[in-house]
Amino acid sequence: MYKKILVWALCVLLAVPALPQTIFVHPWQGKRVAYLGDSITDPRNNGSKKKFWMFLQEWLQITPYVYGISGRQWNDVPRQADQCYAEHGDSVDAIIIFIGTNDYNAGVPLGQWYDERQEEVMAGIHEPKHMVKRMRRTPLMTTDTYRGRINIALDHVKRLYPTKQVVVLTPIHRSGFYANNSNWQPTEEYQNGCGEYVSAYVQASREAADVWAVPVLDWGATSGLFPLLDEHVQYFHNGENDRLHPNDKGHERMARTLMYQLLALPCTFD
Repeated sequence: MYKKILVWALCVLLAVPALPQTIFVHPWQGKRVAYLGDSITDPRNNGSKKKFWMFLQEWLQITPYVYGISGRQWNDVPRQADQCYAEHGDSVDAIIIFIGTNDYNAGVPLGQWYDERQEEVMAGIHEPKHMVKRMRRTPLMTTDTYRGRINIALDHVKRLYPTKQVVVLTPIHRSGFYANNSNWQPTEEYQNGCGEYVSAYVQASREAADVWAVPVLDWGATSGLFPLLDEHVQYFHNGENDRLHPNDKGHERMARTLMYQLLALPCTFD
């Protein structure tokens, strides 16, 4: 009986035309994505030949619109977004923002998310409406603090692209970068000029998720890149003078991490 079943199954398989291979379509497959950021995103930076977004372009057929520029900080994000909109209008599917390490290096104060003040507001629960005094908080828009810059940037991007997915990536770990005597950046083991460690800027970037309702993907925690260890030099441009910029191998590892994190997010909302 068992042999008859096997023969029958084989006959059925031979009689049915070959089925096409099942392909899992990633929600970001073939989409148009704008990348805003700094040198790690900038295609002109020579730390690597192949950036993380190039790997995503290859693996997911994403069309990249890249506006990252070396040395830029969060206060440049609105300008980059405006340039993208001027060139592509509303045709962009999503915006990915990866920036912040230069704000740390420049010693930009962290600042606060909100300005709070007492105001009168109409209220009334199970009673006639009447005026009461309550504290009100509004996003603090200031270019001279890190949180203020994020407020300005995300307010601008979410107004410019109200129907689009906006994703923020936290800064990754950083070690020494010694380009020349005028660009000498110590490792993250040291506080910056305003007495903060880079971890405080990473944490502030994480907080943006709650403030602005944007997904924040924590590359600082999940990329696996840790340039303070000599064993991780293999992921960076140069072990002697540049453990800030990932090399091709580092970008590939970052891209793999990002690809699987994006699996949990929609790219479009149509």
